[in-house]
Amino acid sequence: MSEGGRDHLYLLAPDFTDPAFPGRRFYCWHCALIEGVLAGFPALGRRIAVSRLPWPRPRQALIDRVGEAHQALPLLVLAPDAPDGLATGRHGGVRFVDDKDAILQVLHRRHGFPEAHP
Repeated sequence: MSEGGRDHLYLLAPDFTDPAFPGRRFYCWHCALIEGVLAGFPALGRRIAVSRLPWPRPRQALIDRVGEAHQALPLLVLAPDAPDGLATGRHGGVRFVDDKDAILQVLHRRHGFPEAHP
């Protein structure tokens, strides 16, 4: 179940390193895009539980919710009252959205965020 009956958004914490690229620092641009949308509409963003996870895997918080195969971020776990048609995936009884564009659509359709301009 989502935290407090709310949709729960998981993002990568910014400013991480990757041992495959020594001496370099990174951010996930998909997560940064969604962070920007949340920051632009803070009152709407408070309707959603948000967790920022460290880059290295395994990401146990996700494994516990949606299984080991779904650790890529961003990922939105839908609350039980969300319409089925919003989900892009399912793990047991947990429905989730694991595509940045689909997450932005859910933010618009379910939470009242404006649409991205075409």
